[in-house]
Amino acid sequence: MQYFDETALSRLDPQAFRQRRPYPWHSFAGLLRDEAFERLRADLPPLTMFQEVFGKARRHGQQSHDRYALEHEPGVALAASWQGFIDELQGARYRAWLGRALGTQAFELRFHWHYTPSGSSVSPHCDAARKLGSHIFYFNTEADWDAAWGGETLILDDGGRFSPRSAPAFDDFVSAQGSESLGNRSLLFARNGNSWHGVREIRCPKGALRKVFIVVIERATLAARLRRLLAA
Repeated sequence: MQYFDETALSRLDPQAFRQRRPYPWHSFAGLLRDEAFERLRADLPPLTMFQEVFGKARRHGQQSHDRYALEHEPGVALAASWQGFIDELQGARYRAWLGRALGTQAFELRFHWHYTPSGSSVSPHCDAARKLGSHIFYFNTEADWDAAWGGETLILDDGGRFSPRSAPAFDDFVSAQGSESLGNRSLLFARNGNSWHGVREIRCPKGALRKVFIVVIERATLAARLRRLLAA
């Protein structure tokens, strides 16, 4: 199965992406082929495979990012559709596309799934310096999620006022732009010194979960290379 829609991939203008303010970001619709998206959604890993990450202290006084998390690593039992998708993500075409967007081919990739219940949020933060960016794939649809429950990743503009080693609230920012998160959607953003983002507290019925799969794009350090080799 081919996962990415080549026409949709080609629509991203790398120069325009890198020049976007407050930092490089782009929200995609239909980046995956419809049949691939539906197969991946049907084959999402079950919650029983996830670890609970709740109440974990964060640096700089930021609130904990509560969720269930599953890291991709050798030996994780995945459906064939997901293994095929990860193989395509690690392939030359996707890596070249990312490289054009980010302006560098010197990176490594790792992958994880996050499922988030009601009452949880992702407090405003900038990612660690080891990251070059993230590509977030959303896997809720109108069949299992109401947009009023939240779940959008917010692109936050601090107007250059905050140190990344601080803990501002959502209402402290100059502006907040949401990336649509229902259906076949994804968000790519590049990390820099003011790449503030977050997810407001989710208000959904008990049993509902915000489901995302994240491609983490890291600087090509020796440790990142070793992780890639071990995952091969």
